[in-house]
Parts: sequence; structure tokens; C-alpha cells
Amino acid sequence: MFWADKIAADAQGDQVVNDSKTPSGRVHVGSLRGVVIHDVIYRALKHAGKPVKFLYGVDDYDALDTVPKYLDREKFSPYLGFPLCNVPSPGETASDYASYFMDEFLEVFNYLGIRPEVYYLRDLYRSGKLNPYIDIFLKNAHLVREAYKEVSKAERPNNWYPFQVVCEKCGKIATTVTTDYNGSEVFYTCKPEATDWVKGCGHSGWVSPFDGNGKLPWKVEWVAKWELLGVTIEMAGKDHSQKGGSRDVANAICRKVLKKQPPFHSPYEFILVNGTKMSSSKGVGSSAKEIAELLPAELLRFLMLRTQPRTVINFAPNYETVTRLLRDYDTLIGKYQTQLESNPEPAKLPEDLMPLFYAQCGDEIRPYHPFDFSTLISLLQIPHLDIKKEVEQRSNQALSDFDSEIVNQRIATAKKWLQDYADEEEKLVLYLERVPEKAGELTQEQVAYLEKLIGNLANVEAWGSEELQTTLFSTSKEVEIQQSIAFKAVYLSFLGKERGPKAGALLSYLDRDFVITRLQEVIETNQAKAETTKNNHKSL
Repeated sequence: MFWADKIAADAQGDQVVNDSKTPSGRVHVGSLRGVVIHDVIYRALKHAGKPVKFLYGVDDYDALDTVPKYLDREKFSPYLGFPLCNVPSPGETASDYASYFMDEFLEVFNYLGIRPEVYYLRDLYRSGKLNPYIDIFLKNAHLVREAYKEVSKAERPNNWYPFQVVCEKCGKIATTVTTDYNGSEVFYTCKPEATDWVKGCGHSGWVSPFDGNGKLPWKVEWVAKWELLGVTIEMAGKDHSQKGGSRDVANAICRKVLKKQPPFHSPYEFILVNGTKMSSSKGVGSSAKEIAELLPAELLRFLMLRTQPRTVINFAPNYETVTRLLRDYDTLIGKYQTQLESNPEPAKLPEDLMPLFYAQCGDEIRPYHPFDFSTLISLLQIPHLDIKKEVEQRSNQALSDFDSEIVNQRIATAKKWLQDYADEEEKLVLYLERVPEKAGELTQEQVAYLEKLIGNLANVEAWGSEELQTTLFSTSKEVEIQQSIAFKAVYLSFLGKERGPKAGALLSYLDRDFVITRLQEVIETNQAKAETTKNNHKSL
């Protein structure tokens, strides 16, 4: 059984699935994994006929703890330590910092067909909905301290209370420490040395902890949200799920103070970029919006779902990764199509097709006849080529309207990839007007190979990728040259470099007469160079 369906099968009674995010900066694609995982659990519960709600929280009362490198440091540094919702917006499209970055992330939600009920922590605090829980945790501060000590070995002083006041004087929340509670007010100090990244102003005094005057520490806040919202399922990333970590502390607080079992939890792994965990505040990796602009929605969901949640995803939008992602998706579409042909109304999909099912923005898999994505990337780089006409000619059957829609989608992806992500080595730069300089440096055996290849290419009946690939291989055997050395001669003749896309495909993009003429020019160039070298030796 697929992992989300198993969770749904085991769930009893009404369910509330919850996830949340601190919008400390541009939200990176790594944060989407948790979103998609929770969305799939929600969908699995719906398909199982279980009553369920999906909530998504914006933790906008957290402090701004660093200025992302893509923002004006001089403008935003004065707001370090402020609640994110009290920091000015980087742009005119939003009222504040938190809303600005969250709005961008929610656009990606909509693109992916993810539509939870979104709530903002500022509203829960300022409306007074969290007041009862603030009171409970302040009155039971000793139990909260015990939970920290027992689970994470973090010892808090006896006068430490789980609350952070928004300083009445300087507006910071990160620098305040609460040391007393009399049942209606807390005593706090905005300590100059509370953190090593921003200084408190030194102000102290009594203030009500209610109606948005401050917040609970996030591990305590987590528990308060569970109780207020009735959360029954909330997963967490590996960093929060380690033994003695944040989730263990929150679970202990839930049991000690509220005398209740915490929501169902299972950890999920990170998304890495070349081995580096993505960070919103550090600007590491690609933003969720940027990757959504590159990948079709179903492909972006599939990226998150084709591996088990506890398996790391190492994603970098290079040629190999992107082409493999689309190829794997197309393979499953083909498998689904085959199954439909044998059983038009399957009662249940096999487990290996469930990632494909949950990758859809809706509840239906729509089969299509795929066109190779790597070929599209190459075709787009051939000058003066009508890409859509070329696709139609190369397809092994007439394209349906939906086939054409998918092809157009893939063309847009390929264009975006070439424009924003392709390295120079990954780009196909054809020398159409002249022989590449490096093509004049072939060995005698490479020249002999090209001479034989010209005759064989002239006799190829169907000028197609596979036929040409076969001809390239068979010619290398005829002249007894290593295939790698032979293919280098072909790439050098058209690209000026030793590697490139599948050689048969490369030649198939070009006119037969042009290919034969170019190979003849390369041969003549090398012969002329050899003759010049020979004459120079004679003169010496």
C-alpha cells in the first residue's frame, strides 16, 4: 500500500492535517516537500472517505533573524528581531514582509492544485484565540521547563517563562526574556545580550501577554496550535524529528501540560541541491516559484512523490536531472496506458503508479503519447527550425489535442531550461557556417572513419535517429576504430567539442546533404593541414 493510503487507512474519526512555514525570505523548493506530503495525506483521507480538513499556518510572529542576501541590508537590518509581520514589505504588492514572501509561496500552492485553509499566527494571537493557551503554559511553566530538560537536556532557570513579549520600547521580540507571571501580566526584560545577532534595548516592565503582545516559544506554540485547531496529523522534517529534537520536546509538553497525545507524526527527509540543504534565509538553492516556472505542475509534484518521504531528494536543475525526471514520468504514463488497455476500469492502481496518481493536480490521470524531452532541447537549438512541425513529423502517430498540449508544455520547459539553467557545456552550439577549428585536428584513423561514413550515410534509407545511430556504430566496426574515438570525430565536425547529444539524433536534426558536405569539408581541411605539415618537414 502507498504510504499516504496506509496513513489514511489507519486514521480513525475526523482528521485535521496541518503544516506551517516561517516566511523568513524567498521560499525555496525544499519547503514544497512538506506541503506536497501533507496535501497527499489530505487527498488520501478524502479518497478513503474520511472526514478531513487541511490547514496551513503562516508563522509570521517569528522574528526576522537575518537579512537575506538578495535584500537591501541597510533597509532591513533595523528590523532584525522584529516579528516578521511587523517588518516592512520588500515590495508594493503586500502590506508587510511576511505577507510578501508568503503570497509568492501561495501562488505556487495554487499552481500545484494545493488549496488548504490558510491561517496566520498574527491573527490567532491578536484575536485572542491563543489567550487560553498562553495562560495555561505560563501557569505551568515548571512543566514546560521539565519537558525541555528531560527530552533535550536544555535546562531553563527557575524564573524562565515560556513567552516572548514584543518589546514596548524597541519593537523586538527576539531579545525579550520573561521571568514572572502574576496571572494577568508578565514581567520581561529586553536584554542587550539575549542573542548574538541583534541587541535588546534594555527596557523592562510588566505587560499583558494576551491579544498579540507577544508569542509562545515555537515548540510550545506548536502544541497550542495543535489543541486550538484540533490537529490530528502533522509531519515534520528530519531536522525537527531527531531524538531529543523539536518534535520530541513538543510531544512531551503536550503530554505533560495538556495531558493529551500529540498528533500523528512521521519524519520526512530534506531536499538537497548538490548535497546542500536549502535555506530560505540564506538564499541557497532555487526558489519554489522559480522551479514552478520551470517544471509543469504535475512534474513538480512528481519530483516530491517518486521517492519515499524518508529518502533524501538531491535536486539540481541540470540536464541529467531534469531529463531523467521527465523520462521517469513518461515511463509511468506509458505503464498506466498499458494497464488501461488491459483493464479500462481498474478497481485499484498498483503501488508503483500511486506517485503518478497523486502527482496530478486533480483526481484523474490523463494519458498521452510522450515526445522525448532531450530531443526537444536539441531541436530548439537548431536555427530556422519549425519546432512544432518537426515534432509532428518525428512522432510515430498523429498527435491528439492533449498530446499537443503536453508537447507545448514541454517546449516551454525546454526553452526555460536553456535560458536559465543550461551550462555552456550542456548547450548545443552547431557550426552551420564554417568548419569548427578543432575539427581540423583529427587523427588519420578519424579521417578514414569519416571517409567511410560519407558513403554509408549516402545509402541510409530513412534519415532517422536510430538508423543513423546504427550506421555510425557499424561504420566504426568496418574501419576498426574505437567507437568513442569515432564519435569524437563526428562531434568535433559539427559542435567543435568532443561530446554532445546522441550522435544519431544530432545528425537527424540536419539535412542529409549538409551533413555529407560538412564531413567532406572536414576531411579536406585535415588533408590540407597534413599536406602543409608534410611540406614544412621537407623544407626543413
